[in-house]
Amino acid sequence: MTTKRKESDDRRKRMVADPVSPVLSIAFKSKFMEINRPKSKQPIPDNAKKVFDGALFDVYQWEQEMFDGTKATFEKLKRPDTVIVFPVLDDGTILLTEQEQPGKEPFMGAAGGRVDDGEDILEAAKRELLEETGYEATDYILWDAQHPTSKIDWVVYTFIAKGLKKVADLNLDAGEKIVLKPVNLDEFIDVAVSKNFVEKEIIPKLYEAKLYPEKMEELKKLFNSKQI
Repeated sequence: MTTKRKESDDRRKRMVADPVSPVLSIAFKSKFMEINRPKSKQPIPDNAKKVFDGALFDVYQWEQEMFDGTKATFEKLKRPDTVIVFPVLDDGTILLTEQEQPGKEPFMGAAGGRVDDGEDILEAAKRELLEETGYEATDYILWDAQHPTSKIDWVVYTFIAKGLKKVADLNLDAGEKIVLKPVNLDEFIDVAVSKNFVEKEIIPKLYEAKLYPEKMEELKKLFNSKQI
């Protein structure tokens, strides 16, 4: 075993074994382990029937027994999962996107979009990063994965991408207009807590960072371009 290979293996062991370094543990999982889909708190049961097949949303219904023994029709929506990516340049600059889409007010957010049918989650993140920013990345950190609402079977995966290299121009859909907005960490937090920021899943984490110094230190490590 070469010295470089041994150092890499030792580093991986430290990342798993160190319980006080959650940022490094998350980075390890996204780079070296399978990304598991979080379970819904109200999953669609096996006996549910699809009653509507939409362009984006499908509707499922099933008979649910109530506490008094009666039955009621429950329903839930299902849609493709979403990946969002916050790219961090080598100088620590974070690339946000200022976007316009038909029928919506302009908004700020990250690069991202739907996961295609059968597409791997990480591969979807790589594709969206390339299409909406023109960058490729060597390192991806899975920052968050959650069902934003119990009424929709839908998971949003949030990544931080580092080791960026500009390789192409933006390749946008017909319904997208995107301008890249470089910001530092403080500016990112200010933008994220404004009303037109759409990545709502990570806002609680940013408020925690504003309130608690230890959370702010974790956030700084997470967005440190030199820390993987």
